[in-house]
Amino acid sequence: MPQSTPKHLPADERRAATVRAVIELAADRNPADITTAAIAQHMRLTQGALFRHFPSKEAIWDAVMAHTSETLLARIDAAAARAVGPRAALEAMFHAHVDFIASHPGVPRILFAELQHDRETPAKTRVLALLEHYRERLLEQVRRGIDRGELQDTPDADALPVLFVGMIQGLVIQSMLAGDIRRMKRQAPALFALFLQGIGARP
Repeated sequence: MPQSTPKHLPADERRAATVRAVIELAADRNPADITTAAIAQHMRLTQGALFRHFPSKEAIWDAVMAHTSETLLARIDAAAARAVGPRAALEAMFHAHVDFIASHPGVPRILFAELQHDRETPAKTRVLALLEHYRERLLEQVRRGIDRGELQDTPDADALPVLFVGMIQGLVIQSMLAGDIRRMKRQAPALFALFLQGIGARP
């Protein structure tokens, strides 16, 4: 359903509203099929009004990925900061990520679409940077966990972020196929418990 957006907004608010519109549209359609006309219609604006704030569709997608990266990293950072110890931090980060996706189902569709491009785009570059920043945060908690004896030391510790992110991607894909994105929240606790067993986490 088209969102009701005031006709006159400050530039920053208009750009933020455009980002929200794209994420909403991507929740139930292929991001590749989202045109600037569709975005403008969803916002009840003209394309001309949209392009006063973005020079191109590529710029819109770049803004969407910038917002997604900043929001997701802020959420997992906040979750980790509230946790007591690295093992608890990993679990908090996992559930914060799952909650974020369940609340914004358009986000994984956009991420997957950007990674499929066979050329570099600003948005794809942001996705790759997001994955690297995420990996760094996970490795920090893993190394802290090993130092504190909460996780088993292993020469393969650097591979744990791949497994961690892969679990979330698997939950996303299965939930999307089932047509119930919130299904991932129900499955997440049991899956994370298996992850802890697999990496030799100690209570």
